[in-house]
Amino acid sequence: MRVGVLCSRIRVEEKLLFEAMTARGLAYDKLDDRTLVFDLHHPEVYQQYDVIFERSINHSRALYALQMFNDWGITTINTAHVARICGDKFLTTQALITHKVPVPRNMMAFTPESALEAIETLGYPVVLKPCVGSWGRLVAKINDRQAAEAILEHKQILGSYHHSIYYIQEYIQKPGRDIRSFVVGGETIAAIYRTSEHWITNTAQGGKATNCPISADVDRLSRAAAEAVGGGLLAIDLLESPDGMLVNEVNYTMEFRNSIDTTGVDIPGRMIDYLLKEAKV
Repeated sequence: MRVGVLCSRIRVEEKLLFEAMTARGLAYDKLDDRTLVFDLHHPEVYQQYDVIFERSINHSRALYALQMFNDWGITTINTAHVARICGDKFLTTQALITHKVPVPRNMMAFTPESALEAIETLGYPVVLKPCVGSWGRLVAKINDRQAAEAILEHKQILGSYHHSIYYIQEYIQKPGRDIRSFVVGGETIAAIYRTSEHWITNTAQGGKATNCPISADVDRLSRAAAEAVGGGLLAIDLLESPDGMLVNEVNYTMEFRNSIDTTGVDIPGRMIDYLLKEAKV
């Protein structure tokens, strides 16, 4: 069996996954997305791989590469379908709503004027997010009309495609933390609390990880969210709201370095076991 690992910068997570593959006797090649050249007429270059494991940190590169691989009949973890949905917060929200998974109230607008109307319909504070982005970057909590007008003006001047779509979410009064759960092949294998004094609790932004017991609610919502976006290897972000637990986002290239010792679960090992099962070799 041969595995291709689509990657960019090699992080702690990738090193742990390489160790898990080596421990299972798997042969793998690192496919650096910064150097790859795809000849769209010659898929045989990549059809030598039984499965391609996507670990790129660049969403657009991952999405286009996965689409090519899937069109060529190559099994990928995760699929282009899952990457497309999870890489766009609007598409994720739509998938969750369609499958009746509880989410915060969200609105979308295409101009600063209509975005301001949406913001004031939801009521302050609100959260303004880019549809495509990660690690809590470019996410803004807007507390009043003056802040809304200033941020909307900045986004308009920035002028890129991503800044012309206004994805607006109600602000959830969470208890100083959120939950990240890890779903592997439809099973919730682990979960952590991410706690911070700041309203953004991502560990990339300084949030502290502690173990979160997998309650019935965490398990049910995590599995439902994973199924809604197409399944695979996924990290689910959950919010504890006054009215019950909500799914906030779903991540398809999950990071887990802070969650192995915290939960006591061999997350990279479970991921590779799933990859072996899906490769069907």
